[in-house]
Amino acid sequence: MSATSFGALGVPASLLPALDAAGITEPFPIQTATLPDSLAGRDVLGRGRTGSGKTLAFALPLVARLQGGQRRSGRPRGLVLAPTRELATQIAAVVQPLAAAAGMTVTTVFGGVSQNPQVAALRAGVDILVACPGRLEDLLGQRALTLEGVEITVLDEADHMADMGFLPGVTRLLAATPAGGQRLLFSATLDNGVDKLVKRFLSNPVTHSVDDGKPAVETMSHAVLEVKDADGKREVMEALAGGTDRRILFVRTKHVAKRIAKQLTAAGIPAADLQGNLSQNARERNLAAFSSGAIKVLVATDVAARGVHVDDVALVIHVDPPTEHKAYLHRSGRTARAGAAGTVVTLVLPEQRREVAQLLRAAGVAASPVQVTASSAAVTELVGEVAPKVAPAPVVAQPQQQPRKPKADRPAGGERRGGAQPARGRGGESAGRGRGQGGEPRRAGAAGEGRGSGGGRRGGASTGGSGARRGGASGGAAPVRFSTSTGSPAGSAWASFSERDSAPAPRRGSRRAGREGGRPDPR
Repeated sequence: MSATSFGALGVPASLLPALDAAGITEPFPIQTATLPDSLAGRDVLGRGRTGSGKTLAFALPLVARLQGGQRRSGRPRGLVLAPTRELATQIAAVVQPLAAAAGMTVTTVFGGVSQNPQVAALRAGVDILVACPGRLEDLLGQRALTLEGVEITVLDEADHMADMGFLPGVTRLLAATPAGGQRLLFSATLDNGVDKLVKRFLSNPVTHSVDDGKPAVETMSHAVLEVKDADGKREVMEALAGGTDRRILFVRTKHVAKRIAKQLTAAGIPAADLQGNLSQNARERNLAAFSSGAIKVLVATDVAARGVHVDDVALVIHVDPPTEHKAYLHRSGRTARAGAAGTVVTLVLPEQRREVAQLLRAAGVAASPVQVTASSAAVTELVGEVAPKVAPAPVVAQPQQQPRKPKADRPAGGERRGGAQPARGRGGESAGRGRGQGGEPRRAGAAGEGRGSGGGRRGGASTGGSGARRGGASGGAAPVRFSTSTGSPAGSAWASFSERDSAPAPRRGSRRAGREGGRPDPR
């Protein structure tokens, strides 16, 4: 078929050049099955495995039916709900060229990033919104948008949303859209409450199923490799990761994903991780490096499995076998996409034999375990051409902080660099309210009371020593030095500080401070 086949299915001619530019020349079975009904405005329930072409199956009618409408601030006309931000980003990447060809705008809304750019885009007006349920509900609560103008709602990976516990939020969001709008729901299965969504929100839906949820046996092969222990597993994993084609390693936890990516990179196999602890920018950067071929190995967790839509992944490796068969199918769906061939490998420890056998039976996979080491022929065949090792980038040393000056080199108390400063304020060497040095104070008790030379602070009767802090008669006690990093007294100055602070300080601004012996300031 050619791109004109999409025209025969009812796709507007204005969108066909965008398909040609993307190299999309033939509609996939799920697209051929659903497009006539979805373009006609009917509610559609599409069932198909991961990688079957569902995204384009709903992106085309979404754009085709909304083009020509009026864009309004905070009122999207098309809504796509996705379970993860990776999937939301990739859906938007598919919709964007089609929307641009129709003069429409697309934006994404999901957590893990600042909401300010998202709110700004909504206020500017958007035609199609691709969102994750959590952040979308937050913005609705802030009245940053309304769903009252939504004409078409798409729910993608509905079964995965159910697995992640999103169905209550999804139900509230669907209820916030107009009842008469068109709804398209795509899911691999209808369990875990997805069937309730179908019954409540889809009106006389047309159901199209292009497979039974089992792996595509004709394009996807499966291998189960049994290793003797954890060290043997690590060696086999490193060998499998060393090929020239793209490969994805799946593990159960984000910490393991990070650790394995570092280990492979240190071993000369450039790898990146995709897991929940990464910022959105880091996720996009790692996924872009994998998509472009800058790196050939991606270590991912199950949550990220739904967001990796990269063609030409030759090998999927279950480093940690999943806990249930649906996760196995979704992980495995990263390879053998769009009719291409691919291999799925599961690494098994002796104590995992029984649970992996049950997992494969539930997934409809027939594969017998083979005991291997890193040098086994079965492993060598799966690796294929071995990529040359790449020396890891050198670690850039962080600049060290300048050492602090010894205490003897620091200026004392209030003394400034460059020597003692002249007395501050009125008086100088003449009489003047007790503020100068040596002048007879006016209405004061002792000579030289108040501010001493060299930046001395207010005090009681003082000899005018530099840096004298608030206190009573100090008799020229050494000034207290403070640490520049913590603000705490340095050395043994606590004793001097307590001793000097034992005399009460005069009241600030009180002319009776001298003759009353420096009464403490009640404030």
